[in-house]
Amino acid sequence: MRVLVLGGDGYCGWPTALHLSAAGHDVTIVDSLCRRAIDGELGTQSLVPIATLDERVHRWEWANGRQIAVEPGDLLDWPFLSGVIARHRPDAVVHFAEQRSAPYSMIDREHAVYTQHNNVIGTLNLLFALHELAPDCHLVKLGTMGEYGTPNIDIEEGFIEIEHRGRHDRLPYPKQPGSFYHLSKVHDSHNILFACRTWGLRATDLNQGVVYGAATPHTALHPDLANRFDYDGIFGTVLNRFCVEAAIGHPLTVHGQGGQTRGFIDIRDTVRCVQLAAEHPPQRGEYRVFNQFTEQFSVLDLARLVCSVGGDLGLAVELQHIANPRTEAEQHYYNARNTSLLSLGLEPHLLGRETTAELLRLALEYRQRVRPDVIRTHVRWQGRGMATKLATAAGIAGEVQAGVNGD
Repeated sequence: MRVLVLGGDGYCGWPTALHLSAAGHDVTIVDSLCRRAIDGELGTQSLVPIATLDERVHRWEWANGRQIAVEPGDLLDWPFLSGVIARHRPDAVVHFAEQRSAPYSMIDREHAVYTQHNNVIGTLNLLFALHELAPDCHLVKLGTMGEYGTPNIDIEEGFIEIEHRGRHDRLPYPKQPGSFYHLSKVHDSHNILFACRTWGLRATDLNQGVVYGAATPHTALHPDLANRFDYDGIFGTVLNRFCVEAAIGHPLTVHGQGGQTRGFIDIRDTVRCVQLAAEHPPQRGEYRVFNQFTEQFSVLDLARLVCSVGGDLGLAVELQHIANPRTEAEQHYYNARNTSLLSLGLEPHLLGRETTAELLRLALEYRQRVRPDVIRTHVRWQGRGMATKLATAAGIAGEVQAGVNGD
């Protein structure tokens, strides 16, 4: 297939582009490189050094013999986006090109507005481009399990059967997003559903859990192909960040009681899920939702796992419970369905001691690159401290944010 990977320079997008290329698809990356610019804004960097996008794609061609084209540009730029769709006439578009951090969206008004404008308007532009220029294309859109929140009933895959006053219907599952970032994903889902119903587009919404890990078999082929690994208080996801804290001898900071439970997925399974979705498209006019996670853990579960495995590696790892900067339930029911991708053939990499040890060894290998000041954040969901935006970059003292960040 001809596949566009939007946001193909990012944490999930880059390994996905390699995976699809290796599977024989004709891949083009579309990226504005805004994620790298945000590193400059926050004063952060990937724990693992990453090459430029040009260096990455040139190394892939040298190592694998397959080309990945690059279209540098922004989905907010309609002439650029419509031109890309018109030139490539893709069979599938994999859409990662959004600001993905909940804490970033909660820094202040400007960051909330940026997140929703970038995410919602970019996706809306894409829907119009597909409708007008590639109506048979399959949109594979990265959503998030965070759209659902933590309801006191089982979480279905996108839709729920309702009986109300003697009548029955199948309706979109109720959404209870927990940040302005998660709200942007909800708006995307509604817009995509409307476009499928109204224009006959075909789309798969992948509601992904929290991603952990860094390497896939393809990113491990050469240092120039390495994936980014975020550990800072804005973009670092919880397991990755716990491993970095353990590597530098910092206590693992658990928000409140640590009972916050979410779905999790290995980056190696992320790329496989996208491939399965892309290669098994829905019918014209069909909007479907897959819950893209493999296991469920609480923050405290992960902290205890890192403590235990760290001890095996000779690390003295301790836990530290701190005040939770988020507005969220710390103890709650959580049971989500995830059968669709398994039925398509996904064979999950389950989190265990071996994978955790690999992450700890990676953090130990690059611990000299860790900047302890960027682990800290002043972002508070209640608004206190938001005025001190970019506190991470300034190195202002504060509690370590090790919550369930990102997708």
